[in-house]
Parts: sequence; C-alpha cells; structure tokens
Amino acid sequence: MDRALEAVLMVADEPQSLVNLATAVGRPVAAVRQAIARLVADFDGESGGVRRGFELREVGSGWRIYVRGEYDDVVRDYVLNQNPSRLSQAALETLAVIAYKQPISRGQVAAIRAVNVDSVVRTLLGRGLISEVYTDSETGAIHYGTTDLLLTQLGINSIEELPHISPLLADGAEGFDDIR
Repeated sequence: MDRALEAVLMVADEPQSLVNLATAVGRPVAAVRQAIARLVADFDGESGGVRRGFELREVGSGWRIYVRGEYDDVVRDYVLNQNPSRLSQAALETLAVIAYKQPISRGQVAAIRAVNVDSVVRTLLGRGLISEVYTDSETGAIHYGTTDLLLTQLGINSIEELPHISPLLADGAEGFDDIR
C-alpha cells in the first residue's frame, strides 16, 4: 500500500485528502493515515535511510509531494535554464490570456478557457513566466501577471508591445453569407 500511495502522490496535481487516497488504493482511511506517516518518515530518512530530495507535506486539506526547500534553487535553475522544453498548447493559451487580461485570477482564466488551469498556472509560475500580482481582499483570489522573463523571452520591452489581438479574431460574420 505504501508504494501504491507513493505512486499516486507522484502524479497528483494537487494535494490529496486521506479519503481520496483511501479510495484510490482501496484501503481504510486509518490504514492510509498510518501509511502516510511511514512515507513521511521514509522520505525524511528517519529509519536510517537516505533523506530524499523531496518531501511529503500536508497542505490545506491534503497531502502532496514537494521539492525540499534546500533544493529550490537547483530545481529553479533547472526549470528556467537547463530544461528549455517547449510550452504545451494549453500553457501557451493560458499565458496569452494572462498576458492580455492581466491582472487576472485563475478562476477568470478558467472561465475564458473553459477548462481547469490549475496545473498550467503552476507550470507558468514555476518557469517564472507569470507571478502573483496581488490577492483580492474580498474573495481571496490571487491575481496573476506576466514577468520580465516573459518579456525577455518574447523580445519585447513591455506588455504594450504585444500585437493587437482584434485583427486576429473572426468578425463573427462567417456562415451568414446565405441569409437574405
């Protein structure tokens, strides 16, 4: 069960509750709680094993695997400089929405794209292309904006230099030629 939980946690995009984990492995919540405690100890090297570069943390209402704080700089350098992988179509679309509508909340981006954008926003944050601009005092929603790194990557000096989007959009007349 411990290794099954470890595998589920490795692919989870967001913290997993004990109930979700118990459902995933088909075991009682109490047994999963004990297994989580064993995994935390195992990853921390408490039983004489190797202390891993990642840790299992309880965050909010669930558990998730995170990079240990002491390796943040190494991982940040790798993601930003050593791993020049291309952005997915979903990431590019989300980045465009944020760039043109900033500052904008994750919920507003999701409404525009009509899909969940949580993992994509995390990816863009991790790559340093967007940052948290402010938190709305009434709703608690975090609003995002683009960073200087994005401007550098695009070869522009300010967000105002982005091309106007309206000429690229359909005018809505398509399909109405036959109507008289």
